Amino acid sequence: MNLLSVTKSLILALFGIVMFSGFWSGKTLDTQRSQRLQASNEILQLLYKHVPEAKEMLDNSYGYATFKNVGVNLVLLSAEGGNGMAHVNDTGKNIYMNMASGGVGFGLGVKDFRAIFIFKNKAVFDQFVNEGWEANAQADAAAKLSEKGAAYGAAITVAPGIRLYKLTENGLALQATIQGTKYWKDSELNK
Repeated sequence: MNLLSVTKSLILALFGIVMFSGFWSGKTLDTQRSQRLQASNEILQLLYKHVPEAKEMLDNSYGYATFKNVGVNLVLLSAEGGNGMAHVNDTGKNIYMNMASGGVGFGLGVKDFRAIFIFKNKAVFDQFVNEGWEANAQADAAAKLSEKGAAYGAAITVAPGIRLYKLTENGLALQATIQGTKYWKDSELNK
């Protein structure tokens, strides 16, 4: 596979992710906001179902962000895309966001997952939403759901003051990889 073929394949994969992730949907801005709020509530319910202790951690935090992501891995190329929202607990303010990533890695398939970030304080929350945070870390979690305090064992600290849960429809993901993922505000929905 030459460099031009790899580049074309990556662009095609990213285009597919964007088209199917909801970045472009033809729906009104109010409808899109409403759908993201509903998706966020569903993601939180999924988290509480599999890690009930996480509710207390989230309630005691400055805020959180939830994302619904779809990833595609095409032999040597991978791409992910999705959207979500960040929420400030004290004020109830919602900030609508997008995410995308691309990379190189062996595999084939499609994955659908949910990510929940919990922010300890205003400084890390603001940095995440205002500076277009880019994650370059990779972590593995050994999920021990039968032990007390599972929320802390299942969440990954991805940066000081930021913890991450990664879920699939079947429950807690054992690997929380966010390498090369970019998160940024949705300029249209935050008007």
